[in-house]
Amino acid sequence: MAKSSTAPQERAQRGPRLDRSGRAAPPAPVRSQTLDAAPGELDRLIHERMRLGIVSALAVNPSLTFNELKALLKTTDGNLSVHARKLEEADYIVCTKSRDARLPKTAYRLAPAGRRALERYLDHMEALIRATRDR
Repeated sequence: MAKSSTAPQERAQRGPRLDRSGRAAPPAPVRSQTLDAAPGELDRLIHERMRLGIVSALAVNPSLTFNELKALLKTTDGNLSVHARKLEEADYIVCTKSRDARLPKTAYRLAPAGRRALERYLDHMEALIRATRDR
């Protein structure tokens, strides 16, 4: 049986969420996956293996075509397109579509926000490595 669309209304009628002590719990924070990561948290958008590969490859190349990225990362068309779209929606990469003769050509380049996100991610990983080695 399908869920009823009245579930949010029923929750509102029950009152606020309570914590373990019985007091009203604060509402859960709503955060973006990308630029709002707290200083101690990894950027979950880049941390995923395929997306980290895309951003890293574009960081050392001025631009790469879809087929070049696909070959470099050894992935499928569908997998690459889904992950590239997520990065594009976050303004981490820029996608340019054109035609070469009669064939479509898709090229990607790293956007300034993507470069900053990668640098923050690498700084965070380097700090984790240092902290682990210092123990």
